[in-house]
Amino acid sequence: MAHLSDDQPAFIPYRPTRLPIEEMQQRALDFHDHLQARRSVRHFSNEPVPRELIAWAIQTASSAPSGAHRQPWHFVAISDPSLKKRIREAAEEEERQSYEGGRMPESWKEALRPLGTDWHKPFLEIVPWIVVVFEELWSPGEAEGVRKNYYTKESVGIACGFFIAALHMMGLATLTHTPSPMGFLNKLLKRPANERPYILFPIGYPAADCEVPNLRRKSLEEVSTWFP
Repeated sequence: MAHLSDDQPAFIPYRPTRLPIEEMQQRALDFHDHLQARRSVRHFSNEPVPRELIAWAIQTASSAPSGAHRQPWHFVAISDPSLKKRIREAAEEEERQSYEGGRMPESWKEALRPLGTDWHKPFLEIVPWIVVVFEELWSPGEAEGVRKNYYTKESVGIACGFFIAALHMMGLATLTHTPSPMGFLNKLLKRPANERPYILFPIGYPAADCEVPNLRRKSLEEVSTWFP
């Protein structure tokens, strides 16, 4: 067998089990029905969530595809009450500037009105966990000093989708919260300059009296085009 040099790609066999069409259809339906029940939640219980569940969700998210397999994401998980309080205070200040300080145009506020949101974010202290996902714009390199990452936004977005699905499969709820700007998270969480906050996820069980907006999701016909 020819010897592979260190700079040559290495491959391993990939032979996933081929399922009967009927089983594939049932799996597709079950997965669809389960995720169709997912909702973004803003009313959480303070009931504790085991750390291992968050760890499994992060590991699942990290199985996502990424540009050049750089895996340009970093997950910071916070359960410390004092740090959650500081995150809430900083996030609410940014949100207050958006809602009341002129950052957010009226058209945006009108689009958000059916969701019943404002700049108050008490759930950031109530939830047992906050997970902040950072996008790694570049990585330290051993020789050249900097190693460029590719398609970071797309890669991190896919990982976040996996993360949301993993949480929902466990029976946990979350919200894609993006107070803008989010630079305060670098400072509070002591993250390096090559990382940029991407999404803040409050995570927990829905509150006993939790309600969500009565929204309609687009149909297959509205979101797809087929040839032929």
